[in-house]
Amino acid sequence: MSLIVKIGKKGKRLVKGLLPEEKRYLSYARRIERVKTGRRICAMTFDDGPMDLPAAPDRFGGRSLTDVLLDTLAEFGAKGTFDVIGDTSENYPDTAGKVGGAAWGGIKFDHYPDIGKDDRGGAAHCGRLIRRILDEGHQITNHGYRHIIFGKKPFVYGAREHLGRVDKAVDDLNRLDRLLREEHGYEMAMTRPPHYVDVMGDGFTSYDVCDRLGYQYLAASFDGAGWLPSALPDPDRALEAEVNAMVEPMRRALEQDPDSLCGQIVFQKDGYNMAKRTPVAFGLRKQLELLKEHGYQVVTVAELMEESPFADLDRGDPLFGKLCRLQRDRAVAYSDNTVRLDQPMTWGELAMLLAPKKEAMGRRWAQIRRTGRRAHPYFGAVAWCVDQGLLPKGTKPDGPVTALPGGRFSPAEGFARRDVYAAYQE
Repeated sequence: MSLIVKIGKKGKRLVKGLLPEEKRYLSYARRIERVKTGRRICAMTFDDGPMDLPAAPDRFGGRSLTDVLLDTLAEFGAKGTFDVIGDTSENYPDTAGKVGGAAWGGIKFDHYPDIGKDDRGGAAHCGRLIRRILDEGHQITNHGYRHIIFGKKPFVYGAREHLGRVDKAVDDLNRLDRLLREEHGYEMAMTRPPHYVDVMGDGFTSYDVCDRLGYQYLAASFDGAGWLPSALPDPDRALEAEVNAMVEPMRRALEQDPDSLCGQIVFQKDGYNMAKRTPVAFGLRKQLELLKEHGYQVVTVAELMEESPFADLDRGDPLFGKLCRLQRDRAVAYSDNTVRLDQPMTWGELAMLLAPKKEAMGRRWAQIRRTGRRAHPYFGAVAWCVDQGLLPKGTKPDGPVTALPGGRFSPAEGFARRDVYAAYQE
């Protein structure tokens, strides 16, 4: 099954490369995979914890896996981002799948850290670990209270229950959000949807869930690889192969280009892999040694985004400061977190700059609820601008801007996105 997952991922990348580039739209919630910076800083994220069971194999005197990861990070002065779950003990009735496959922890649901041992993981049961994570300066993000996928994922998880509707997804994430706020005084700012399933059956997507909660979408650009099992039958040799699979791709990348990990977000797992081993307990140290050797600082994703919140714009651009301010309550970056300043601006993009976020979101959500179908991403913003007389009726949101409305703009030399943002008066 792990081979099927690997082949599926490669096939998905191949198909994506053959298809025309997906049209991107401005979005308040953006997929944060990496940021643009020339500094040797990167972030590491750890999914599915905290885990209050020992590493497997246990070579740490019975210490919990999450404690082992925190010990290792502390030794290197590194900060992590822990993408935690709440509690999977409600995800029954269920049975375990085959060890080595994607459904090893449950056919219908996920169970962390393991099926039948749900009370040894998650924020609801592991308050001590949550407090340690926070006390030592790491970041916590929202991976769903019950870790249930938002929509269908038939290729790998065809038998899985899914939430299916935006309100259910919002409620699930909000449950964990409340737990962190009420029990630990901590406000989360990001979520990684379980298994990266984005599309639901009611016209909404995970980006709408992020918008409702005021989150950004946490993704990753470099796979730490500790979640995939080796097919070797001998457990010791399999563990060695799994650790090597974590370390060697990073080594090759840094040897080929020492700056290759600048601004990248590394994906890791705070839990068992599909073979119920924890190579991350052993491979993390080797990865951190490599990064230290090449002069990298490992920071939280929040700290990485302070360096730059965008994937293609850094501090050297004259519009950097202005766009950083605007992105707090305006959609100036696309869903893939690029700003693409040299592209022509469209009427819909101009509307997203002018319309208040509450109006743009509210009107679009109301349209989706009325029709049960997806609405144009700029529907609400354009509707508001038309009502305010800023744009004429019948404005096509994907058409190129040919004139700027008065009141908020100084004269512009052109209608590239860079020109319009430069002319916009905050």
